[in-house]
Amino acid sequence: MKVILTHEVSGLGAAGDVVDVKDGYARNFLLPRRFGTPWTSGGQKQVDAITKARANRAIHDLDQAKQMKGQLESKSITLAAKAGNAGRLFGAISGGDVADAVKAAGGPQLDKRKIEVVGHIKSVGTFQAKVRLHAEVLAMVTLEVVAR
Repeated sequence: MKVILTHEVSGLGAAGDVVDVKDGYARNFLLPRRFGTPWTSGGQKQVDAITKARANRAIHDLDQAKQMKGQLESKSITLAAKAGNAGRLFGAISGGDVADAVKAAGGPQLDKRKIEVVGHIKSVGTFQAKVRLHAEVLAMVTLEVVAR
């Protein structure tokens, strides 16, 4: 089944890509979560609009991406989250939380869809998150989760 991706799916493609996947994967995972739509001949206009929007948001210059990588990796981002007595969080830290914390710490505005939190952050401590800045640049951000 051909599917137009509307969001980036790790290991499959970026938003705007037309991919050929198995029918069950499309019906049971991609379509219900709105990560993609079925490809139609009229869907090419949608692909063009997604590609144009992605190009506007993307970091075009490799040097700029490397500079942002250095800026992100040099900082330790502190996230304050509501936690219980044992240090277990009420909920989990998401990519949106990381993007907000980076912005509050004086860092650049990041797209939360480009942030991949390594594992599930459900306790207080130090963790890592991957940020895809460019097709060739991946930054590792150090997160310090503290109880609020």
